[in-house]
Amino acid sequence: MARIIFNYIPYNTDVGFLRIKQQYIHIDHWRTAFFIHVYASMWVLFAGFTQFSRSLQRKNPRLHRTMGYIYTIDILLITGPAGLLMGFYANGGLSSRIAFVTLASLWIFFTAMALHKARKKDFKSHRNFMIRSYALTLSAITLRAWKFGINNSFELPPMDVYRAVAWLGWVVNLAVAEIIIYRIKNKAINFLRPSIKSQ
Repeated sequence: MARIIFNYIPYNTDVGFLRIKQQYIHIDHWRTAFFIHVYASMWVLFAGFTQFSRSLQRKNPRLHRTMGYIYTIDILLITGPAGLLMGFYANGGLSSRIAFVTLASLWIFFTAMALHKARKKDFKSHRNFMIRSYALTLSAITLRAWKFGINNSFELPPMDVYRAVAWLGWVVNLAVAEIIIYRIKNKAINFLRPSIKSQ
C-alpha cells in the first residue's frame, strides 16, 4: 500500500489509478477527495491495526485510546467522506457506484457506532463495530488482491473485473468479520457455561 501511495507524491495526476480517471481530474472536489483519501488511508490502516493489540491495551491504554481517536476522526471527518464522494464517480457504471457508496457509508456508520459504544462503556459492542469497521478499512488491500487473483486466473474484460472486485473487495471482508464476531460470542458463552451450571 505504501508503494501505491508514494506513486502520487508529490501530487502526481498521471500515474496509477489516475490514468483511467483523466475525465475527472479537472473536477476540483473529486481531485481533492482523491488525494485526501490516498494520503490519509495510510494512517487509518496503521491506527486501526493497533486497536487489536491486547498488549497495547494492557500496557498503554492511553496510547490505545489516542490511536483509536486518530482512526475514528480520520474516517469520520476525512477519509470516509472523501471515499463517499469518490464513490459517485466510480468506474464500471451503476453497479460499481452502488458498491463504493455503500462501502463508504457502512465504513462511516460502523466507525461512528464503535466510537459511540466506547463512550457508553459498552466495550463488547465497541469491539464488534471496530472489527466491522477495520474489515472495511482492509478493503483497500483485499480489493487489489482480488483484482490480482482474477486477472491471473481468468481472461475477462478489465471493466468486468473492476465491477466484480468493487463488491468482492469488501463484502467478503464483512462476512469474515461477522464470522469472527460470532465465534468470539460463542467462545464467551461456552466459557460462562461451567459457572452457570455450578450455581
